[in-house]
Amino acid sequence: MKNYTQAYVKNSLEAAAMYCEAFGAEVTFAMMNAAGNAYEHCELSVNGEPILALAEARNPCDIEVVHKNRWQTMTFNAFELGSEAAVAHALQVLSRGGVVLEPLHAVPWSRCCATVIDRYGVCWWLAI
Repeated sequence: MKNYTQAYVKNSLEAAAMYCEAFGAEVTFAMMNAAGNAYEHCELSVNGEPILALAEARNPCDIEVVHKNRWQTMTFNAFELGSEAAVAHALQVLSRGGVVLEPLHAVPWSRCCATVIDRYGVCWWLAI
């Protein structure tokens, strides 16, 4: 069995580009909506391994409220990023328009990690 997450966000084309930048990913499968301005379904991969599916959210989400209340209904764990520089880069990209819950720090199970809710309301735990 394989398992990876799917996020439903507004501005899915923009979100996919940001996630590709943050993680060095690429879009490996995409189905656009009829208007061609959003993903019905999109898959992102790193080194040929799927990491995230993405689709346009049908219902709006008030991202300002998510950021203000620091809501974490689900956290996507992006780990084994390889280096402190890779974690810092992902944090820098994902924090644009988002809110950092935990800046770069060490914990007993990771020498470098951080938590951020991105501009789309998706919470990420980033680690080496």
